[in-house]
Amino acid sequence: MWLSDFRIVLADRVIERGALRIEDGLIAEISEAPVAHAEVEGNGLLLLPGMIDMHGDMIEREIEPRPGVRMPMSMGLRDLDMKLATAGITTAYASLSFAPGSTYGHMRSYDFTSEMIRAVVAARPNLLIDHRVHARFEVTFPAALSVVKELVGEGSVDLVSLCDHTPGQGQYRDLELQATNISKTKGISLEAAHENLQQRIRDRQATAGDMTATLRAITQYCALHGVPVASHDDDTVEKVALMDSLGANISEFPVTLEAAQEAHKRGMLNAMGAPNALRGQSYSGNLSARAAHEAGVLDLLAADYHPSAMLPAVLVLAQTDPDGLAGAARLTSLNPAKALGLEDRGEIRVGLRADLLVASETGVGQVHATLSRGRFVHADGRLDLQRHGRVIRMS
Repeated sequence: MWLSDFRIVLADRVIERGALRIEDGLIAEISEAPVAHAEVEGNGLLLLPGMIDMHGDMIEREIEPRPGVRMPMSMGLRDLDMKLATAGITTAYASLSFAPGSTYGHMRSYDFTSEMIRAVVAARPNLLIDHRVHARFEVTFPAALSVVKELVGEGSVDLVSLCDHTPGQGQYRDLELQATNISKTKGISLEAAHENLQQRIRDRQATAGDMTATLRAITQYCALHGVPVASHDDDTVEKVALMDSLGANISEFPVTLEAAQEAHKRGMLNAMGAPNALRGQSYSGNLSARAAHEAGVLDLLAADYHPSAMLPAVLVLAQTDPDGLAGAARLTSLNPAKALGLEDRGEIRVGLRADLLVASETGVGQVHATLSRGRFVHADGRLDLQRHGRVIRMS
C-alpha cells in the first residue's frame, strides 16, 4: 500500500512532498516525490512516526471515572485503547503504581495493581495499539523487591520507575502547600496535617540505609531481565547521582533544571509531560518542559495524564527546536524508542514497523489517522480510504 503526497517527518529532516510504501506491516520503501495511483493521498498532510508514550496515568480514571464508581476492567482498557489511537499514540506504557498511601490508594494496592497489570498483558492481542506496562514503585513500599521479582520475572512488566513521594523533597518540597492540601482533602486540622508529614519524614529517614540496598537489588534484577529503570521526580544533583549509580537510564519528570542538567551530563534521558510542554508550565510549579527544551536537556515527552496533548506539544516545541519539526518529533518517537530498547520502531525508516500518524498542523494540530503495523486503527474521514475502487479496511 502506497501513501503519497505527504510531508514525511524523518528523524533528521522533512520530505516536503513524498510517499511511503507499506508491506507486511513494515515500511518497505520511501520516495522523495509523490507516486501515481497511490492507495492513500495525503494532499500535503503530515506523516509522522507513531508516538511512543512511556508514562500514561489514564487506566485508573477509565476504570473508576468517579470515586467509588467501578467499571469493568476490560471496558476501561478498551476505551483507553481507542483514546490513545485517536491521539496518534501507537505504543503506550500504562503507568501503574504500588502506592496504597496515595490519593488513588484504594486502586494502588498490591492485589489491585497486579490485577490491572495482568489484565493489560492478557488484553494485548485484542487491542488496537501496542500496550506495555510501566510499574511504579514507591521506595517506601515494603514489598517492592519481592513484587518486582514476581512481575518482572513472569514478563509482565516492561519498565520500572522508582518514586519517592516523601514530603520535603521531590515534587513535594513545599511542606506548607502540601499540609494545606492534606488538610482540605482529609478534613483534618492544619496542625494534624503537619504532624502527618513530619511522621512520614521520620519514617523515611529511619529506613534510609535499607532502602538504598533495596533499590540496588531492584535495579540489578531489572538489568538482569533487560527491563529499563527510570528515576522519578529528581530534584537535586545528589539524587541524580545516586539513581545513575544504581543503573537508572531515565530521569522522569525532573523537578529542577539543575537535576535535569546533571542527568543530561551523566547520559540519562530526561522525560517530561506533554501537558507541561503545551501549557508552558508544570501544574505543580516545578520545572517547565519548555525551559528544559530551551536548555537542551529535554529528551522525551510523555502523555502523563492527557494523551491528546502529545501532538500539540510537539508542534509547539517545533517552533523553537534547533531541528524544527524533525527534532520535536524525536521527543515522542526515536528518543523514547532508544530509551526503552524498542529497536523495531521510533522513526520512519525502511524495515521498521509501519507505526504512523497522519496530522494537520494548524491551530493545536489534529490527528486524522493512526496506523499500527500498517493497519488503520483510527481515521476521522479526512483521508479517502476508498480510492480506485479499493476499500482500505480499518482494524
